[in-house]
Amino acid sequence: MDRIIKQFIILVAAGILAGCQTAAPDGEHGPDKTVAFYIKIESSVPGVGIETNKVFAGNTPLTLRIFGDAPGSFHNFGGPEYLLRAIPQNTNDFVQTKIFKTGTSSIPGDRIPGLVFFDMSQRSGGLIIDSIPDK
Repeated sequence: MDRIIKQFIILVAAGILAGCQTAAPDGEHGPDKTVAFYIKIESSVPGVGIETNKVFAGNTPLTLRIFGDAPGSFHNFGGPEYLLRAIPQNTNDFVQTKIFKTGTSSIPGDRIPGLVFFDMSQRSGGLIIDSIPDK
């Protein structure tokens, strides 16, 4: 009888430990065990159009919610890269593009930055500051 009680206690303890959650309870969870991250997008000229994977997301300044892998890297939702593009309002400014590699099961993707700044007067891509912004 004592043996059965000990086995029951071990089974209950194993069930409790297996059911523990590692992520914060208030964190937003997405598909494929992803977690929500936020990227602040700013530009040298306010009102620049921002596209994500060729879909209009809004005008700067804005905050994007990205679902990525728990360590803070881009998740592969079927594409090898995540495209972020700034489209200028003026003809004298340049289109800015930043491409992030998404991860696979064996190779992690690029780290999700906290802030991306687009200088619309430069020909090259945006400046990335690696921090985790608040919502």
